[in-house]
Amino acid sequence: MSPSPHLIRRAGLRTGDAPPRLSDAWIALAGLSAVFLFEMLDNSVLNVALPTIGRELAASTTGLQWVSAAYSVAFGGLMLLFGAVADRVGRRRVMMTGLVLLAAASLATAAVTTTGELVAVRVLMGVAAAMTTPGSMALAFRLFDDEGLRVRALTVISTAGLVGLAVGPTVGGFVLAVAPWQVLLLADAPIAVLALVGIGLGVARDDPAGLRRDPVDVAGALLGSATVSTALVTPTVLVESGGTSGWGWLGVAVTVVGAVGFVARERSARHPVVDLSLLARPLVSSGLAFKAASGLAVAGLSYLVTLQLQFAWGWPPALAAVGTLPQVVVLLAGGRLVGPFVRRVGLARAAGISAASVVAGLAVFGALGRHGYVWVLVALVLVAAGMRVVGVVAGASVLTGLPADRTSVGAALVDTSSELASGAAVTVAGTVVAVLVGGSITTTTWTTARLATFQDALTVAGLGLAVVAAALVVVGTTRARAADGRADRGRADPGRGDPGRTEPAPEPLSTPTRSTTTEETSRA
Repeated sequence: MSPSPHLIRRAGLRTGDAPPRLSDAWIALAGLSAVFLFEMLDNSVLNVALPTIGRELAASTTGLQWVSAAYSVAFGGLMLLFGAVADRVGRRRVMMTGLVLLAAASLATAAVTTTGELVAVRVLMGVAAAMTTPGSMALAFRLFDDEGLRVRALTVISTAGLVGLAVGPTVGGFVLAVAPWQVLLLADAPIAVLALVGIGLGVARDDPAGLRRDPVDVAGALLGSATVSTALVTPTVLVESGGTSGWGWLGVAVTVVGAVGFVARERSARHPVVDLSLLARPLVSSGLAFKAASGLAVAGLSYLVTLQLQFAWGWPPALAAVGTLPQVVVLLAGGRLVGPFVRRVGLARAAGISAASVVAGLAVFGALGRHGYVWVLVALVLVAAGMRVVGVVAGASVLTGLPADRTSVGAALVDTSSELASGAAVTVAGTVVAVLVGGSITTTTWTTARLATFQDALTVAGLGLAVVAAALVVVGTTRARAADGRADRGRADPGRGDPGRTEPAPEPLSTPTRSTTTEETSRA
């Protein structure tokens, strides 16, 4: 599909002419927002449907874990590869191919009758997401030359995703009350079509001058994919076998060898998939740490709250959906407060505070969630308040800190850090429950003793994940302060900016500038 010159002009996307206003690129932003909506909506509606899926497909506890983890494994393992490919063959082309695959995989859900078939569909959806999601951030970032418009565009896209994440459990719960669970995944097909139309009509073909000409480091990409995939899969295999599976221990060996091999390959390759020296830049490392902390906490809380409400307390899906409504309210009503908050504390501190809020929500649930819904409510509100800010700020930090011809890989790094953290959260939570509770939680008879053990498992999983997420927030805060200090030195001596940067050192994120003012953020 090739956009007509008329539509390109209307969208402000003439070749070599960046849109002067956000509204001039509304067609493109609608399509890109639909991509991010799919990612966030898909995860949230699946979580609320897990108990129903488990009963109808007679899935075991680990089977349900595979349903949730299969998507994350494919998504997290392949994002860097497709990001590198997109930077070379075209971001628009790769994204549209992924959207076609997404629509096909979504429609295939209608034929699913076993847990294995659903896992296969989830793998295909993960591959499609790896091709499309990083491109939504990269294309939005490259639509504009002005830094303020870039931040506002990322805000629009992330808002669409957060709304999907927020309303997903509520909508999913009500849908499950009147329709089969397959309807929830079939909804991805029209979203993919909407994204195809918006990107096809609103985004011009990639300019060859803006693409990289060096070859893709296939060996490095495969090593990275193998490392990520086995790291997420191995714990499930070991737990399911009680630690006796030869395949599980083989997975441990592959993960360790793959990680060492990936680092060695990226250090020695002429054209690495990931230039490891770029990850050392304060803007990049701080953004990735904040994004990982947020992803870990959000996924962990979503998974654990679903188990708490529907299994431990026996709430039906519709009531559980009502129970998540406070998160929806905070996400939708908090938009107007983001701008004043960022102006008051600065972007870097805003990222740290918002990430800490997300982690605090998970900690509250882990420590107190078993004592009543009011604590679940507090946890949901804290997480929603933090999510509203951290995604945009973290993504903008990473892309600002990277060279212009690495935006797709940069966006892939952002999403990989979040998805790996999300996948790890589900894996750890599921593993803790499987180890401490044993058997299938979908078919068990809930005696008082077994319910107490289940609640203990949720507490251990929640607090353990909160500790890891808190450590990531500390890392992000430390690196953000380093970015501020380096920018200050760069202004005092322009020759002392970030090593390897050809452009001037960036303004410190803690100082509001023309490109990141509250007024602009609020208008988004």
